[in-house]
Amino acid sequence: MEPLGVHHVSVNVRDVDEAIAFYVGSLGMTVRADRPDFGFGGAWLDVGDQQVHLIERQPPQAEGQHFAIRVASLDDAIAGLRAVGIEVSDPEPVGRGRQSFLSDPSGNLVELHQPA
Repeated sequence: MEPLGVHHVSVNVRDVDEAIAFYVGSLGMTVRADRPDFGFGGAWLDVGDQQVHLIERQPPQAEGQHFAIRVASLDDAIAGLRAVGIEVSDPEPVGRGRQSFLSDPSGNLVELHQPA
């Protein structure tokens, strides 16, 4: 096998419209129009060259699982999110980069990561 990268991450959300408003309106992702009808609510979102797939189902109990979004400036991202009332942790060093965390409206943990 020769892995080429991550294509998408799926995230369970209680309310797809609320999640779209958050991921698009607050985190800057864009909605894809090519999601098939799977018989349950959801959405496909672009984030850079990767995707986040929202699935309308009960989110699992939070036990540390999360996905990370690479950002150009962690400080700018935090300031922008806090300006619209989103709670974001203070930046912490991790490896050679820095990270902060926030939760989506369904309680899913999202990392913001700025590489070195």
